[in-house]
Amino acid sequence: MFKSERLERFTLISPRTFAAAWAVLLPAIAWAGWGAVDPAGGLGLVLAGLGVWTLFEYVMHRYMFHLDTDVPVLKWFVFLMHGNHHDAPNDPLRSLMPLSASVPIAAVIWGVFALLLGTPGTWLFLGFMIGYVIYDVVHYACHHWSMKGKLGSVLKRHHMRHHYVDEDGNYSISAIFWDRVFGSKIRSLKR
Repeated sequence: MFKSERLERFTLISPRTFAAAWAVLLPAIAWAGWGAVDPAGGLGLVLAGLGVWTLFEYVMHRYMFHLDTDVPVLKWFVFLMHGNHHDAPNDPLRSLMPLSASVPIAAVIWGVFALLLGTPGTWLFLGFMIGYVIYDVVHYACHHWSMKGKLGSVLKRHHMRHHYVDEDGNYSISAIFWDRVFGSKIRSLKR
């Protein structure tokens, strides 16, 4: 994507680096919120954060990652964030969001949750980020693993239809019910 190898490295991430980073970051987020709420309240906020993530995932994929614009800088940004993945959907280094994008975006979201809820917002953020990690792992799996189980095959079929049947549908990855709710589920294969 870039003529500079240094810039190019910021657009790639290996599954091993992704796993190692989030194995450290998720517990660090929990530690940052430790003691802010009782265990039941923390669990409730984590579950709420997971729910918020699923809707965020859908909205971001549908409206930002597939933004149709004639503004050159926005076109470039959309390609940088997601279009390159559609150009090379099976590139294992472009199937996960690189830390250079996910960490700054996460920091902004954490700040918003902290502004809204104070320190307990960290538990909402933890649920949100657990949702994000699940989403990215499911997305990677859809492109690189066989996923033969019942749930896995449903998730993979749903996402592969987005790539190979109609890019204007099946925007959800980890919570595919949103495509049904918002009428963007691909009903049948196009010929």
